[in-house]
Amino acid sequence: MRRGVVAEFEDPERLLGAVLAMKAEGFNAMDAYTPYAVQPVIEALDLPRSRVPLYCLLAGVFGGCYAYLIQFWMNGFDFAINVGGRPLGSAPAFIPPTFEGTVLLAALMSIFSFLGFAGLPQVAAPIFSVEGFERASIDRYFLALEELDPRYDPEIASAVLRKAGALRITFLPVPEPAPVPNPVADGPVA
Repeated sequence: MRRGVVAEFEDPERLLGAVLAMKAEGFNAMDAYTPYAVQPVIEALDLPRSRVPLYCLLAGVFGGCYAYLIQFWMNGFDFAINVGGRPLGSAPAFIPPTFEGTVLLAALMSIFSFLGFAGLPQVAAPIFSVEGFERASIDRYFLALEELDPRYDPEIASAVLRKAGALRITFLPVPEPAPVPNPVADGPVA
């Protein structure tokens, strides 16, 4: 979140009341930051289902199929050794590596898809500059409204949040990048 309104609440009940009040006003682009999962708030936010399990399933199926097929190709066609009349593509021997390939690719995809969807690693975000935000992991509850919402109006949002019991309301500006000196155009830096 680069621009918007961030409100701090003392307890999850007031946070839930604020989420419901903002939904009633037509705001949808918002997120909650809490020290633990607050199920009623999660349900009230109407968050979309995560795509991580789907990606994990697809990677696991691909990993299992790839592991099985590579073994089948190597043992049955590429380097076929017919010993004792055994079949070239012996499925029982392929089960452990197939399982390992499934688990390996599913686990790697779950890690990397989570990091990708979460936008991590993110060393600094504008919301981290909100005074008192470090308490979001201890004992405070924060609601962040994004400017991307078509109904976004900071005055209406702050009035609704104050009525819902916000302890503090902070407006997030976009941090302006520092100008980079150009020694060729500006001359040497003293």
